[in-house]
Amino acid sequence: ATCSKDECASMPCGTGQTCDDPSPTINSVKDYTCTCDNDLATKATGAKATCELDECAASPCSADQECTDPNIKYSAQLDYVCSCKSDPSIKKIGTSATCSKDECASMPCGVGQTCNDANPTINSVKDYTCTCDNDPATKATGAKATCELDECTSSPCGADQDCTDPDTKYSAHLDYECSCKADSSIKKIGTTATCTKDECDTMPCGTGQTCNDPVPTINSVKDYTCTCDNDSATKATGAKATCELDECASAPCGADQECADPNTKYSSQQDFECSCKVDSSIKKIGTSATCSKDECDPMPCGTGQTCNDPSPTINSVKDYTCICDNDPASKATGAKATCEIDECIGDPCGVDQLCTDPNTKYSSQQDFECSCKDDQSVKKIGTSATCSKDECDPMPCGTGQTCNDPSPTINSV
Repeated sequence: ATCSKDECASMPCGTGQTCDDPSPTINSVKDYTCTCDNDLATKATGAKATCELDECAASPCSADQECTDPNIKYSAQLDYVCSCKSDPSIKKIGTSATCSKDECASMPCGVGQTCNDANPTINSVKDYTCTCDNDPATKATGAKATCELDECTSSPCGADQDCTDPDTKYSAHLDYECSCKADSSIKKIGTTATCTKDECDTMPCGTGQTCNDPVPTINSVKDYTCTCDNDSATKATGAKATCELDECASAPCGADQECADPNTKYSSQQDFECSCKVDSSIKKIGTSATCSKDECDPMPCGTGQTCNDPSPTINSVKDYTCICDNDPASKATGAKATCEIDECIGDPCGVDQLCTDPNTKYSSQQDFECSCKDDQSVKKIGTSATCSKDECDPMPCGTGQTCNDPSPTINSV
C-alpha cells in the first residue's frame, strides 16, 4: 500500500508553529517536532508546542472596545472577544463588534434638555452632556441636568382649579395636575379638568330650600346660598339653612293617629311618623298609617253578647261596649259583660238525663253537660248523651224469666 511518510502533512502543530519530521521517508510514530514561530527555543516532539501569545496584543478591537483573549496558550486561534465599552453585552468573537457611536441616540437627557456627545465617532463611556433648554448654563455630563421648571407657572389649569407639578426638576413632562377647587377629587393630569360650574346643580340645599350660586360660571368654593322657602330671611352660605318647620303642624296623620317629626330643622323631608293610637306599633313614615277602625272587629265580646263601637270611624282605645243578649241592662265598656244565664234552663238534655252548666257567667258557651240518669258515667258536653232506653236490655231478669219494661222509650231508674 502507499502510506503517508511525512507526519507533518496533516499539520499536527496548527497555526503559529512549524512542523519538522526528521524521517519523512519512514512513517514513524510521532517523531515530528513542533517549533513556535515567535520563540524557536520553545518546541515539542510528537505534539503541539506551548507557545505563549495574547491575540489582543495587536489591538484588533478598536479604541471604543475592550479586547479579551480567553486562551493565550496557542497563537492565531482567533478566539479573542471584542466587547463595547458603553455596553459590554454587545460583543463579537475574532473581530471588532459594531457599537453605537453617538451616546445621544438613546435620548438619555429626556425632554426639555439638549444632548451633546463630544466624541460621536468613538463610543466613550458616558461622555455626553445634557444642557437645560431654558438655562444653557445648567448642564451635566453623563446624566440628566437638574433643570428647575414648574409647569404650573403658565397657569395651564384655569381660575377654578388648583395646579400642582409633582416634578419641577425636568421641564415639559406634562405631569402637572389640575384639580377642581369645588371638588378636589375631580382632577386631570397634563390638561384642565372638567369641573361643574354651577354649585347648585347637585342640589346641596335639599328640599324646602332654594339654592343660588352668585357666580355660576366659575366654580368657587361653596359660595352658593341656601334660602328657606317658608322663611326667606333665613339663609346660609355654602351649607343648608336651618329652616324650622314641624311637618306635623298640618296634621297629616288624621285624628286616630299620633304624629311625630324627628327632624324639624329642615322642611319637606317627609320623615314625619304616623302611629295608630289604639296600637302604636302600627305606624308609617311620610304618610298616614292604616289603622283598624271598628273595635268590634274581631268580636271582642264573644258569643251571647252584642258589641257596639260608638265611634267606628275613629280608632279610640277600648271604647266599645259589650251588652248581654238576655239582659240588655248588663253591659261593659272595653271588656266582656258579665251575663248570668244557666244553659240547662231550656232542658237541652231530655228527661232521662241530668243537665249541668259549669259556667253561668256567660251565655251560649255550649259548655253544659248531659249525663244519663241510670249511668252518669255516660255523658256528653253541649248536646244530649246517648242512653240505653229499654231496661230489659241487657236481660236483667236472667234465664227462665221474662222481662217487661212498661216505658221502653224512657230510661227510668
